[in-house]
This record gives sequence, structure tokens and C-alpha cells, in this order.
Amino acid sequence: MSASRTPGHSRLTKAHKLSIAGVATLSAAAVAFSLVPADAAEAETISAAPVAWTQAVNGTQTQALYGHLSTQQVIANANAKAAAVAAKADADAKAKAEAAAKKAREQKAAASRSAARTPVFANNLDGWIKEALFIMKKEGIPGTYAGIHKNIMRESSGNPMAINNWDINAQNGIPSKGLLQVILPTFKAYHVKGTKFDQYDPVANIVAACNYAADRYGSMDNVNSAY
Repeated sequence: MSASRTPGHSRLTKAHKLSIAGVATLSAAAVAFSLVPADAAEAETISAAPVAWTQAVNGTQTQALYGHLSTQQVIANANAKAAAVAAKADADAKAKAEAAAKKAREQKAAASRSAARTPVFANNLDGWIKEALFIMKKEGIPGTYAGIHKNIMRESSGNPMAINNWDINAQNGIPSKGLLQVILPTFKAYHVKGTKFDQYDPVANIVAACNYAADRYGSMDNVNSAY
């Protein structure tokens, strides 16, 4: 018995099937053709594009990394320089402090040695002459005990408060004073630093008078009369 046919549908003939297969084949070929570059150069460009993009990205990242490292190096160099400057400043301050401390110790030691070497002199004519000679020796002023003593006895008889109110100096308002009867202008001109600035001070009077005598006569030892 023959098979019944569904209304509205017709059986595909062999010719129809071949026609459909041909269209499908042509469509696939067209799609394939559209996906293939026109020539080798274009194909190379297309294949190289992903590589170029990757290289560009990598290059940018590398430059950024180098820039970061360069900045870090600059900061590190600046920090190292600042640390070096600070270290030098600390070293200089320490050296200065040590030098000041050393100088202070030396001055203190020198003062102690000076005090130890300075004898104690009696507060009388003998002590005054000896103290004056002690100072004169340090200052390079010539004179001897005997030369000083003989002139003191002639001028004031050993009285440190002696004053001459009758001679020409007194008439001129500058009387001779002290152990060796020194007038004020002479005392001022020949006063020795370290002694009292007082005509009546026995030691200051002797040293100033001997300084003047050394300048004018060579030494107080050479003075045998009013000078």
C-alpha cells in the first residue's frame, strides 16, 4: 500500500537536496574567505598586533618602574646626604665641646700651678720688697733687694703712707707718695699690670718706681739720690 502524504508538505527531491548542499558550501567558503586576510602583509600585521600591544604595555610599565626606582634613589641619596651633614655637625660640636673642656682644664691646671708657685709674703717692708722682686722677675724688670731697700730708706724710711708736701712736685699739685716717693704721672706711665693701681700700695709703688728707674737709669740699683 502506498504511504500517505501530509497535507501542505512535499517530499524533497534529490535535486533539491543537492541545491541546498551547494548553497551551504558556498556560504562556508564565503565566510572563510572573509576571515582570511587579502595578502601576507596584512596577515603579518594582524598577527603582530597583539605582540606590539603587549610590548607597548610592557614598555610603559618598565618606564614607570624605572621612574619609581629613580625617585627612590634620589630620596635615598638626599637622606644619605642629610645624615652625613648631621653626623658632621654632631662631630664638629663634639670636637668643639671637647676642645673647650680641654682648654678649661688646662687653664685650671695652670692657675693651680701658678697658685702653688706663688709664695706667701709677709705684710711688712721685707715682704713688700720680696713680693715686688717676684713680680719684677716675671716682668723682666731689673733690681736687687739691696738696691731697693737703700732707696726706700732714703725716700720714706719704710713708711708706705709717706707724702712730700713741700717740694716742686707738691707745689705743682702732684706730690710724691709711697715707699719710693713716686708722683702720679710717673706711677701711671710705669704701673705694672697685676699690681694695684694705688700710689700708696707698697708693692705697686716699688714695682712702678723700679720700672721707671730701669727705663731711665738701667736699674734701681744705680739710683743713689733723688731721682
